[in-house]
Amino acid sequence: MRIVGGKYKGRIFNPGNNFRARPTTDMAKEGLFNILTNRINFEETDVLDLFSGTGSISLEFISRGSRHVTLIESDPVHFRFILQTINSLEIENITPVKTDVFRFLNRCDSEFDLIFADPPFNLKRLDEIPDLIFNASILKPGAILILEHPKNYNFSNHLHFKELRNYGSVHFSFFQ
Repeated sequence: MRIVGGKYKGRIFNPGNNFRARPTTDMAKEGLFNILTNRINFEETDVLDLFSGTGSISLEFISRGSRHVTLIESDPVHFRFILQTINSLEIENITPVKTDVFRFLNRCDSEFDLIFADPPFNLKRLDEIPDLIFNASILKPGAILILEHPKNYNFSNHLHFKELRNYGSVHFSFFQ
């Protein structure tokens, strides 16, 4: 796993062989953050990263100066790796939470400027995620939701859908 931009650009972390997460590719991350650089002010952005996996996306936001990142990961091996990485970089403006994303959404009382969700591609409830997030009332006015998903999902008819970006097998649907 490599951080592709910002303060920690070029830092490499190896999650090990017992990792089950599918990290977002460097090409997809670079494309996503090129888009975001033109749309948001990172220094004024509070981010929620759902299904964090390696924590790669959270670290990209922190590296670019985001005000605060809350990341949610339920797998103990993945969560331990995330904590080790945060500690090695001595990051203070990140809150890692070890819990199930669906439980978190039911009880979250914070609001965010941007929510990034990268669920396992085989997650049975993947198609429910946009509605769950919008119904949870955790997006600030004008906030962005980005959902990473495989190509066999189409969210273009969703009320809040704005655009789709593809980077190889990685698809990002943007909602607002």
